[in-house]
Amino acid sequence: MTEIKWYFDFISPFAYLQMAQFSDLPSEIKIKPVPIVFGGLLANWGQLGPAEIPPKRQFVYRLFQWKADKLGIPFKMPSSHPYNPLPSLRLCIAAGSKMSHVRIIYDLIYGEGIQPDSLEGIDVMGQRLGIEKPAEAVKSPDFKESLKRNTENAVNDGVFGVPTFVINGELFWGGDATDMMLDFLHNPKLFETSEMKRISEMPMGKTRKK
Repeated sequence: MTEIKWYFDFISPFAYLQMAQFSDLPSEIKIKPVPIVFGGLLANWGQLGPAEIPPKRQFVYRLFQWKADKLGIPFKMPSSHPYNPLPSLRLCIAAGSKMSHVRIIYDLIYGEGIQPDSLEGIDVMGQRLGIEKPAEAVKSPDFKESLKRNTENAVNDGVFGVPTFVINGELFWGGDATDMMLDFLHNPKLFETSEMKRISEMPMGKTRKK
């Protein structure tokens, strides 16, 4: 059994769409979900989120719906997005951060379209997860600290976006990187060819002012 870290944030529908295809993965693979704060990654690397660029926001929202339709899975965006993902992330940690908990929350947010940072949304997530006092769990210092630590670990692993698989220090970012991750598992020397090494270490030809 090979355990693979999977960093995600509920704010990203890309992870929801990728998760829908986990049933097709080889049985010897075990995905370990790790909830993190995508905004923390953006702040660390000095990036804008895709929804912060208006034309890109429209494109990715259309892409989400198109991909969900192709996969034949329910998809309904919350009434407001981006939203505050902290309540959903902390509730996931409070429940135990198992894949079953991740699925419950993702299905609520993008399968049913609940607003996860509303009081009603927090209550519904808590009920489905079996958490009696979800509003208190969201404010728990322990769960806040766990989420912060997860995000710091992601940064230390070099993670810059979600979703991302991490295997033996190698990153596989984005919903379309699953096949690349599988190829690496089958061929651990995938990145050791001369050309892979060259492009992995090539210098920046030009940088723009920030």
